[in-house]
Amino acid sequence: MQLVIDKYGTEICVKDDMFHIKAEDESRMFAADKVDSILVTKTAAITTSAIKLAVENGIEVIFMDRGGVPYARLWSNKFGSITTIRRRQLEFSRSAAAVGWIKKLVLRKLDNQLALLFSLQKADGSTNELINKTTDRIEGYRKKIRTVKGSSIPEISSSIRGWEGSASRWYFSCISSNLPSQYSFEGRSQHPASDMFNSMLNYAYGILYHRVEGALIKAGIDPYIGIMHRDEYNRPVFTYDFIENFRIWADFVVLNLCMQEVIFREFFVIDHGTCYLDTPGKRILVNAFNDYFAEVVLYNNLERSRNTHIDLAAQDFASFLLKWKFEGES
Repeated sequence: MQLVIDKYGTEICVKDDMFHIKAEDESRMFAADKVDSILVTKTAAITTSAIKLAVENGIEVIFMDRGGVPYARLWSNKFGSITTIRRRQLEFSRSAAAVGWIKKLVLRKLDNQLALLFSLQKADGSTNELINKTTDRIEGYRKKIRTVKGSSIPEISSSIRGWEGSASRWYFSCISSNLPSQYSFEGRSQHPASDMFNSMLNYAYGILYHRVEGALIKAGIDPYIGIMHRDEYNRPVFTYDFIENFRIWADFVVLNLCMQEVIFREFFVIDHGTCYLDTPGKRILVNAFNDYFAEVVLYNNLERSRNTHIDLAAQDFASFLLKWKFEGES
C-alpha cells in the first residue's frame, strides 16, 4: 500500500505502533507491515516516531513537489552494500561494456513504445496509416542505435540521445493523435506541463522515479553514478538510465485513463500557463498506478508483480556488477 498525503496540514504520527494520519476532516490508522511507501505532496508534519517506524520497516518517505517531482527522500542507512557495488558501478560506467548495456536499454525502450503503438490500432483500420508511418520511423532509429559503433559512452551518447529523442517525438505525436480530443497535446512538456496529458504523465513518472530509485538504493546501487545520463550535478542520474525499461508502464496507466475518459478538466489547476493535476485527479491516477503495478505479470520469464520486477531488476544489475568486476580481475 502506498500512502499519499495530499491535504495541507496533515500530521503523520504513531499510535499503537501504527501510522496515524490526521487531517481536519479525517483520522485513519495504517499498520506498518501494510505500507510500502509514503508520498507527501502537500505541506504536512511528520513526527520523529513516524520516521523511526518507517525506517524500521523499510518504508520510504518521499516528498514531492506540486508537479509530482520527488525532491527529498528518507530511507534507512542500512540499505544495500553500497561501498563495494558503488565502486564497481563507477568503473563499469567508464568501460566499453557500458556501451552495449546502454544500447540494449534504449532498444528495449523503443520496442516497448512500438508495442504500445500497435495496441492502439483499431479494428476498422482507421488508425493504421499513422501508426504504421510512426512505427517505421521508430524502426529506423532502432537500426541506427543497434549499429552505432563506439568504445565508450561519450563516443556514442550524443548520437543515441538524438535518435532516442526523435523516436520519442514521433511516439508521443502518434499517441496524441489517437487520444480523445480533450487530452490531445502538442508535444512533451515536462516541467512545467502545459496540458492535461503531460500533467498526468509527469506525475506518473514522478511516482515511478521514486520506485526505481528506492529499488536501486536497496540493491546497493548508487543512483547518482550515471552511465548515459552523467552530466547533471546533484541529480540521481542513474535513476534516469534505469527507469527507461519501465517508463512504458507509466505511459500505459495514463493512456488508459485518457481512453476511459475518467479524469476531467475540473481535476486540474491552471497556474500561469502550467497545468497541475489537482487532488481528485491525483487520487484516481495513484489508485490506477498502484493497481497496475501490483498486477502479477510475466517479465523476464518470471511471474511477479510489476513492483517486484523493478526490485528484481535492480538486484540483478547489482549482481551483474559484482560478477563483471570479478571477471575483469581474473
